[in-house]
Amino acid sequence: MMAITQFSRLMKSLFLLAFICLGISNAHSQVKTVWPKQAIKIIVTFTPGGAPDVLARILAENWQQSLGVPVLVENRPGYGGNIGAELVAKSDPDGYILLIGTVGIHAINGALYDKMSFDPVKDFTPISFLASTPNVLIVNKQLGVSNVNELIALAKAKPNQLTFGSSGVGTSLHMSGELFKEMAGIDIRHIPYKGRAQSLPDLVSGRISMLFDNLSSSLPLIKAGEVQALGVTTLKRSPAAPEIPTLAEQGLPGFEAISWFSLMAPANLPPSIQKRLNQLTRQALQNPDVKNRLLSGGLDPAPGSPEDLSKLIAAESRKWSRVVQQSGAKVEP
Repeated sequence: MMAITQFSRLMKSLFLLAFICLGISNAHSQVKTVWPKQAIKIIVTFTPGGAPDVLARILAENWQQSLGVPVLVENRPGYGGNIGAELVAKSDPDGYILLIGTVGIHAINGALYDKMSFDPVKDFTPISFLASTPNVLIVNKQLGVSNVNELIALAKAKPNQLTFGSSGVGTSLHMSGELFKEMAGIDIRHIPYKGRAQSLPDLVSGRISMLFDNLSSSLPLIKAGEVQALGVTTLKRSPAAPEIPTLAEQGLPGFEAISWFSLMAPANLPPSIQKRLNQLTRQALQNPDVKNRLLSGGLDPAPGSPEDLSKLIAAESRKWSRVVQQSGAKVEP
């Protein structure tokens, strides 16, 4: 009888030991899966120096301080943002590779490109809206115009002779030009570039007549007097440059074309990581120092929920699909 009791106690002890070991193993397993445990990479689909690049580097700087892991920014320009976007869309949804989304990638390119190797909506997990900035119409100073009405008159007197540059086919800067052509009733030629780093020198030298650029990117050139700013593409003047009138108040009522930027991840990102990234983004963009840096540069930070971002993309897709259709713009694969 005593042997049976001792055996029973031994078995209970073994079961208890196994339970403890299992708990320790599960704890270790949970620790190993905590995000992040390695470097995070943010892909920017344009050349350095522009608004999406600035946003990515400010986020990276802030996150590194709070997460304790490297946060790297990699520029992958070209093909209207599709090169960098495809890289992210086809990556593992583990939270270690992210994308600075743009209105061009997620709301324009689907209508503009006949064939795409990824779906600009279904292949991404929305994280948060980041910020928006007006686009601004700037012209070569030797063009001899000081307002939008004078530019329109010149374009009508010289059909198809004036040119406008952009940071790539399908970008919001390109579509701003197409909307301008449509509403002003003028014929000007589009000259696409890989990014603003290539287009701005050509504008200053006079190789192209005009350019739509993010206000945040072109403010230094405007303030230095190297280019002439004619108007911003928002319905109200920008607090960052209140002296620049809107295109809407210069004979183009209702003209609105905003560049906006978001944080995206590959589709099927675990909800826990999506929530954590959204929290990190909110904390970063609501930081007073970060917010002031962005506002002073012409960027208006406005982090929000993934659901709000999805609704924005749907609404913007409807708007810009119409502009693409009316402009006749198409990009062959």
